[in-house]
Amino acid sequence: MGDFLASVYPWTKALHVMSVIAWMAGIFYLPRLFVYHAEQVEPGSETDALFQGMERKLLRLIMNPAMTATWVFGLALVFTPGIVVWSEVWPWTKAACVLGMTWFHHWLGYRRKEFAAGKNTRSGRTYRLMNELPTLFMVIIVLSVIVKF
Repeated sequence: MGDFLASVYPWTKALHVMSVIAWMAGIFYLPRLFVYHAEQVEPGSETDALFQGMERKLLRLIMNPAMTATWVFGLALVFTPGIVVWSEVWPWTKAACVLGMTWFHHWLGYRRKEFAAGKNTRSGRTYRLMNELPTLFMVIIVLSVIVKF
């Protein structure tokens, strides 16, 4: 198995990076939709239905598959011989942030369900503040992998 993973390493890495880009695009965009949905849309209106459709499609058609692909290709990289040195700090900081990003993804999914049920209680400000979390995770992940601190 290790020989196969080593032979496809460049492809695995490329697919992982593409998956991360797609996932991050959704992670940054969905909370922005929530900001406008919370601040400017009347529950039960046509615009509410429009926002709900956009949010549902973004989560289900882009973010969920991108997150799954990120995890699959990321784990393939982890199991590729010679890529991760577990005695160093960087894989652990990256792993913690990837788990945090995954938690945030699911948090967004629960918030989408609240909007769909007409039960959102959070303000646009809450979604603006929460939107800073994936940026922090991304910075730590990139520095961990590139600088290997």
